[in-house]
Amino acid sequence: MKRTHYEIFWEILTFCKVPRSFTSIINRCNLNSKIGQTHIEFLKQRSFLVEVENGGVTLLKSTEQANQYIAFFNKTYRELFDETPEFRL
Repeated sequence: MKRTHYEIFWEILTFCKVPRSFTSIINRCNLNSKIGQTHIEFLKQRSFLVEVENGGVTLLKSTEQANQYIAFFNKTYRELFDETPEFRL
């Protein structure tokens, strides 16, 4: 079954609760670079992801605002499917 944008956003934001590199996000969330970049830019523009520097490396981290989306998505998903969302990997 194909994932929706909302599921992909949830996967990215959940994975990025700990700062992550672009490459690790793309690999873990099973995205190609172009689609991954589009989704990440969308989330950054809405302040759900922020860039953080760590030893000269730029990482991406979910914000407090993203936690609200994650909680809402989890609740809605459970109501629709009687189970919690999981990474599809």
